[in-house]
Amino acid sequence: MTLAFVLINTELGAEDEIKKKLLEIPEVEEAHAVYGVYDIIAKVRAENLEKIKEVITWKIRRMDKVRSTLTMIVTEE
Repeated sequence: MTLAFVLINTELGAEDEIKKKLLEIPEVEEAHAVYGVYDIIAKVRAENLEKIKEVITWKIRRMDKVRSTLTMIVTEE
């Protein structure tokens, strides 16, 4: 299994809406609103790196009101 943390910038005021949508994605284990440069951090786990990239590219980044993402792939657990 591959684990990644995705930092997400949203449009102003859209944090709760995006967090709710993220938690509907099976590969998203956790999503939390945070203070700082980013608005949300999501924990994403999938069977391999290709599936992680697919989830981020086609499910997370395509959401309305998501402005940008930064993905951190975990090297070892």
